[in-house]
Amino acid sequence: MSIRNASTSDAPTVAGIDPKQGRKAGIAAFVGTTIEWFDFYIYGTASALVLGKLFFPEASAAIGTLAAFATFAVGFLARPLGGIIFGHFGDKFGRKNTVITTLLLMGAATVGVGLLPTYAQIGVAAPILLILLRVIQGVAMGGEWGGAVLIATEFAPPKKKILYGAFAQQGSPVGNLLATLAFLGLTFLSNEAFNSWGWRLPFLASAVLIIIGLYIRLHITETPEMVKAVESKSQKRVPLAELMKDHWRVVLLGVGAVVAGVAITYVKTTFALSWATKDLGFGRTEFLQIITVALVAQVVIQPFGAILASRIDVKKAVLWMLLPEIVLLPLMFFMIQTGNFALAMIGMVLATAPHAMYYSALAGVLAQLFPTHIRYTGISVAYQLSTAVFAGTAPFVSQALLTSTGSIWPVVFLALGYVLLSIICMSILLRGKAWANREADAVTN
Repeated sequence: MSIRNASTSDAPTVAGIDPKQGRKAGIAAFVGTTIEWFDFYIYGTASALVLGKLFFPEASAAIGTLAAFATFAVGFLARPLGGIIFGHFGDKFGRKNTVITTLLLMGAATVGVGLLPTYAQIGVAAPILLILLRVIQGVAMGGEWGGAVLIATEFAPPKKKILYGAFAQQGSPVGNLLATLAFLGLTFLSNEAFNSWGWRLPFLASAVLIIIGLYIRLHITETPEMVKAVESKSQKRVPLAELMKDHWRVVLLGVGAVVAGVAITYVKTTFALSWATKDLGFGRTEFLQIITVALVAQVVIQPFGAILASRIDVKKAVLWMLLPEIVLLPLMFFMIQTGNFALAMIGMVLATAPHAMYYSALAGVLAQLFPTHIRYTGISVAYQLSTAVFAGTAPFVSQALLTSTGSIWPVVFLALGYVLLSIICMSILLRGKAWANREADAVTN
């Protein structure tokens, strides 16, 4: 069914948004992003625990970990490409079919990693294929996030877009939690069994999850705002060209605004898992339990960020959510460094709350900064450039700082830099013309 035909049958108009379709879209966004993030996060956990020794065995332990984190970063470097490719098709032809494609692409790459022979079996071809599959994962995730956010927010009434956007954002901590639980469930295996075949199970299990997500996404309609854009023939031949010509300042500020919502997660989980288990004497099971508790807390706490940003002025909400992180992040690293299980868990939970709440509100804010006909491309480029430059490199840079200095405090200052950058950039965005135009449109509608 074409978008134009859908608009006359089962898709609602912008003026008469169907609450039932809105709920279905929110669920579809949440389930789809949960599955895609599960696929993406299990690679991060595996890179911290096992991929270095299996695919880069000739390197020392520290260099092997750096190499594994480098392949982890490659997935992020590919995400802007995915954002451009799928943003183009999503802005020209619709959101629904685009996110179905990204889901299938992610599933194929993830299962491929689970089936991949190691260096001991096929030599140098193993890390090369690993990198290739990670690139495909990155391209898929680069297109997924923007589409999922728009499926949710473009069904929302003007005053509730931040709340609806939180559905897509909730998929990240839930996917991360499922990925961590998957590896935590494998800790009953011996090291030999885990390194031989156990680590593959979460990757192979993705096939089942992809089928579930595909079924749900096939049963949603095109978003009403996209239907209206098609009917008015407002799509651009090359959305990226208009974006870079007329909206590049918003894109650059968006890159900075996203950082705290994405990069800190990988410092706290992927890097901290490697640091704690290799340097501080924590067991693999022990620290995965700490991360699991922090992720459960994130799942519970995160939606309150969207609620807060919908109830009070968003500018104030951003400061209330992020400023506590300046104190809580150093406290977290100090408490982990004590080697005490309970203190490390408390520190991780406390440091999770601020950036998790900010992440919840982030999608709904970004989605309102760009016009419909370039929105998929706009939010995808801003978000994915930020993940490529900052989030994907966070474990690698953190490990490099630790290895070169022997101290955790350069890593702490790196994380604090992420927070300050987002506070500055988001504050400028919320005082700019793009946000003012959004507020004027909301009043008009």
